[in-house]
Amino acid sequence: MGTEQRVIAILGAGGALGGAISRQLAGESLAGLVLSDVNATSLDGTIGAVSDGVPLETTLADVSDFQQVEAVVARTVERFGRLDVLVSNAGVLSPNGRIHNLAAEDWERAFQVNVLGQVNAIRAAVPVMREQKSGSIILTASVAGLTAWPHAAPYCVTKAAVIHLAKVAAVEYARDGIRVNCVCPGTFLSGMHADLSPGAIDAIAAKHPLGLGSPSDLVGAYSYLASDASRWTTGSAIVVDGGYAAP
Repeated sequence: MGTEQRVIAILGAGGALGGAISRQLAGESLAGLVLSDVNATSLDGTIGAVSDGVPLETTLADVSDFQQVEAVVARTVERFGRLDVLVSNAGVLSPNGRIHNLAAEDWERAFQVNVLGQVNAIRAAVPVMREQKSGSIILTASVAGLTAWPHAAPYCVTKAAVIHLAKVAAVEYARDGIRVNCVCPGTFLSGMHADLSPGAIDAIAAKHPLGLGSPSDLVGAYSYLASDASRWTTGSAIVVDGGYAAP
């Protein structure tokens, strides 16, 4: 998988992090880029920021629906002939509350997007990558999957599941030439935090020794995992969190 031949598809390409990942990877030498998101407005924002020189396909998809994820992969292969890298970045926060105050629906929504969405990404990409005997699957987890955030149990639990999913998938598919890793971001401001109070944001910032990050602080990890530089890296959870998990 030479860098100049890469075909990359990104699920959850809208929003702050998805847009930053898309811009970073689009700025590298690619044979093709496919951007997908469930939100048309967010996806349009990313599309507008991506270089005009990149061969590009775009489509809407809900990652909790396997057929929609499979359709993204099929469209990628139909247009570009292969799929070298799949970035599965879609995710949702859970409502703020202690465990006994959270409804089953709060847990179900978190699992449908944060866990099943990542499973669907792997299920859709693996058949194509096994045939090629190569590929890199990059999941977005969170430092919340490595630490305990009070009042955010569904989010923490589902992100912990993503980290372990990457490890299990890495072991299962290593002999097929497929690498599976995840990135664990710390907190950065995005639309997902729009409902949090300034006080809550300040409290979160205080727990990051380097302060709150920005999406641009995270894209290097995705660029590394998408490249041949990471050809001996699989089953890893790369933490980029401003020191949050260090203490």
